[in-house]
Amino acid sequence: MPVIYKIDAEKRTVRTKCVGQVKLQEVIDHLSALAKDPECPPLLNVFLDLRETDSLPTASQISVVINQLGRVRSRIHFGACAIVTSRDALFGTMRMFEARAEEFFVATRTFRTAAEAEEWLATHQSDL
Repeated sequence: MPVIYKIDAEKRTVRTKCVGQVKLQEVIDHLSALAKDPECPPLLNVFLDLRETDSLPTASQISVVINQLGRVRSRIHFGACAIVTSRDALFGTMRMFEARAEEFFVATRTFRTAAEAEEWLATHQSDL
């Protein structure tokens, strides 16, 4: 499965990794699975690793994902979301996602390195 996640309940963080050609339905399924996961706390931060993703979501696909965020909101409230990608086009697309999904996160930011993303996310641990 190209969308893999692991919950760190102690830190209230979900680490999601996307690999290869990720399809929209796989992202929708991921959010649904996360909302149903008994290990998922009701409030959590997100570390989204897109460094191994080959696909590039369209604006309409981002809209669908944002709608899905609204659907899981009754079960999960998201704190900070750190996104890491090394591809220029995906970096720009994720910046668009930041702006369009701001109502679902306390803060969202896209980074080019995992170290920067981890450092930034750590500063938001107390926001939960």
